[in-house]
Amino acid sequence: MKQFSIILLMTLFSVTLSANDKTETIIIKTTIHCDHCLRCESCGLNINRGTRKAKGIKKVKIDPAANTITVTYRTDRTDPDTIRKAIAAAGYDADDIKAAQAAYEKLDGCCKAP
Repeated sequence: MKQFSIILLMTLFSVTLSANDKTETIIIKTTIHCDHCLRCESCGLNINRGTRKAKGIKKVKIDPAANTITVTYRTDRTDPDTIRKAIAAAGYDADDIKAAQAAYEKLDGCCKAP
């Protein structure tokens, strides 16, 4: 009986934790000039690092063909505007938020508009 109680408590605890872990996914429109950003040492890394500066980011997927960044995040830790601002601070447009000029200037030549 004691084992059953412990298992029941552990199950309830894990269900409670997963219920508090609310995640959402957003797709952010950007402009990716590099045709090799996922293989490039700096392009994809810049986007990934910049996006992850926002707390609560679970997953970042870059789609250079569609010019989008798909971000899965915890709703209790961040919000879409914070994520957009983090991407803009990394030097890339994020929906209606333009890239920070100083960060854009630091990007490799292949990441900038021709």
